[in-house]
Amino acid sequence: MTATAQAFLRLALERQALRFGEFVTKAGRRSPYFFNSAHFDDGAAFGALCGFYAEAIEASGLTFDALFGPAYKGIPLVAGVAIRLAERGINRPFAFNRKEAKDHGEGGTLVGAALSGRVLIVDDVISAGTSVRESVARITAAGATPAGVVIALDREERGQGERSAVQEVEDEFGIPVIAVARLRDLLQLLKDDPALSAHWPAVEAYRARYGV
Repeated sequence: MTATAQAFLRLALERQALRFGEFVTKAGRRSPYFFNSAHFDDGAAFGALCGFYAEAIEASGLTFDALFGPAYKGIPLVAGVAIRLAERGINRPFAFNRKEAKDHGEGGTLVGAALSGRVLIVDDVISAGTSVRESVARITAAGATPAGVVIALDREERGQGERSAVQEVEDEFGIPVIAVARLRDLLQLLKDDPALSAHWPAVEAYRARYGV
């Protein structure tokens, strides 16, 4: 587990963005943990979250020319990540989309810089991959190329088949998915920290049943 992944998970726990209990996922599975990036809801916490994204992106070595954030959670994320990347000497233009087209002013559904070159998609998680597919379609329609996707947490569990939603995206589009942290990191943290170890059996059992 990287230092970035550990710091991110600990802040997620502190902000209750990562919680334990019994939750039902979009796939209808009963999960012993739940992640919601919306709980990074003040300047300090959100700034730290975007910093973790920037660290993960830089560590990946991925080359890209622009950033794109899909509505809605990707909108603040792409702006925040662009700022934190610029602080690290990686200054890139960014854009995001509206859900509904604007019929006055600049019009259209795209806000921000024009999409060109290799575009990195910034989002919170990948569930069914719908947001990524819509983002890839927007990027290619603009004549640009998707470079990859960066997310906060990879649950590393099966989608509709034997592969995870992240693996399906990587295979379908031939692009990497960068995750600040993965389920394996969470399990390591639970196993190593006596204050959290009581949650390890349930999360490990879930991984054994649904993991990839």
